[in-house]
Amino acid sequence: MNNNDSQSAAIRLEQVSFAWGDKPVLRDLDLSIPAGRVTAVMGPSGCGKTTVLRLITGQQIADRGRVLVGKIDVGQLKPRELNHLRRNIGVLLQNGALFTDLTCFDNVALPLREHTPLPEPIIRRLVLLKLQTVGLRGAADMYPRELSGGMNRRVAMARAMALDPDIMLYDEPFAGLDPISMGTSLRLIRDINRALGITSIVITHDVDEVVQFADYCCLISEGRVVAKGAPEDLAESEDETVRQFMQGLADGPVPFHFPARPLDQDLLDSGAR
Repeated sequence: MNNNDSQSAAIRLEQVSFAWGDKPVLRDLDLSIPAGRVTAVMGPSGCGKTTVLRLITGQQIADRGRVLVGKIDVGQLKPRELNHLRRNIGVLLQNGALFTDLTCFDNVALPLREHTPLPEPIIRRLVLLKLQTVGLRGAADMYPRELSGGMNRRVAMARAMALDPDIMLYDEPFAGLDPISMGTSLRLIRDINRALGITSIVITHDVDEVVQFADYCCLISEGRVVAKGAPEDLAESEDETVRQFMQGLADGPVPFHFPARPLDQDLLDSGAR
């Protein structure tokens, strides 16, 4: 990472290693997220993309290396300091994670009521503005069960923006969406980022859609960043791993089969039982 990258980065992971038990997930990973832009983090399933988000929010602590949000070393924070950091980070989970017994209005109002001393009239104005941003002010009094999956995710986006965070994290925001909902979500992520000047990280598998919303991309494979740059740069890469992922090729450096002992041994053991 050069000095210019370091100075303009909102988030940096430096030589980060992390394992679940004895299973390595990230290996000496270096990742720089540029400030004020939308960065797409891509890679095969199980490569550690979501783990990167969990490290940024302090849900997990790196076994080795540093995770920096601005100049703050997340791994060194005490619980109260970590909670303060998280107030400045909006997170949109894959399923939205709305409270089903609360209306859309109350779901969006929840972080404001929990983390600010604002009076209800001000909270009401703020919530309606957030819902207006995602096109769902008219659904304020409805419950999540009354809305489509795509609409639920937009309500969750409004909730994630409730405290006006400087950083937004999206974990597979397009999974399971129909083309119209996907197009709406793509536009919202791009437009919200540009209008508010925030930093956004989008975990995604949707290679074809990345060029429509991302300013910058990085590809993770086997626990390391194997490519980074503009979406067009990755699409034109001659690297075998990058080509396999970007073109959806079955054959390549990333194997289809999870590591296992020879099949005939398993079959032989099954017969012995």
